[in-house]
Amino acid sequence: MAVRRLTRDTRNKMIGGVCAGLANYLDIDPTIVRIVWALLILGAGFGLLAYIICWIVIPQY
Repeated sequence: MAVRRLTRDTRNKMIGGVCAGLANYLDIDPTIVRIVWALLILGAGFGLLAYIICWIVIPQY
């Protein structure tokens, strides 16, 4: 069994690769993750800060 790691995907990135990396880790479509992030940014207001923190903390693939 292969160990799954959370990394930013630089091959399928739009801004920082955070959504694509999270989608690869969860084995779902990156578009779904991008929509959820957009809703968090527009709705709750903390999504942008969370994205920036993830961009800094999650290593590149």
